[in-house]
Amino acid sequence: MNLLLIGASGMIGSCILKELSDRGHAVTAVSRNADKIAALPNVTAVSVDATDGAALAKAAEGAEIILSSSSPRSTGDAEADAKALGQGLLDAAKATGLPVLMVGGAGTLNLPDGSPVMALLPPEIKPEAMGIRALKDTLIEGGVVTTYLAPSAEIAPGERTGTFRVGADVLLSDADGRSWISAEDYAIAFADEVENPTHTGQVFTVGY
Repeated sequence: MNLLLIGASGMIGSCILKELSDRGHAVTAVSRNADKIAALPNVTAVSVDATDGAALAKAAEGAEIILSSSSPRSTGDAEADAKALGQGLLDAAKATGLPVLMVGGAGTLNLPDGSPVMALLPPEIKPEAMGIRALKDTLIEGGVVTTYLAPSAEIAPGERTGTFRVGADVLLSDADGRSWISAEDYAIAFADEVENPTHTGQVFTVGY
């Protein structure tokens, strides 16, 4: 497949990029600074500001889907960053007519009792979590087909096991009550959705 990946140099984005490259997909990898993008087979690194919808649309020429791993944290004002990133994605998606699959946040999920995870987040995390949720809302309200893969409560570089669970919009936890996923296994679930869309237009999650 021909793919556009925004935020390809970040912690999660770089794992997704490697997974897609290893699977043989042709990826145009976008970051503010292309020098930060790992040199991988089938990958073309480009420097584009993710808030520039026209530039993103140009980078997406020939792509089959827009993948976003951008997070609203560039200026420290999560609300303003989310608005700018959301508008850039919206403009690019509308200009190209492409759907969007985006890296989400656990703050969009609910707990098994139906209460929102967002209400339990500490103050230092909540602004970014709300910003990531706002990105999704901007796209959906703009009429873009948006699929949103939320990680578990904890996500960090770790082991690529290939063994995990995929769920709907309820936070997953393991037998010890821990909600977590490695960035490498998250990338597997993300790439699986790219190749075989089974949650189009939905919020879903992955965890151990």
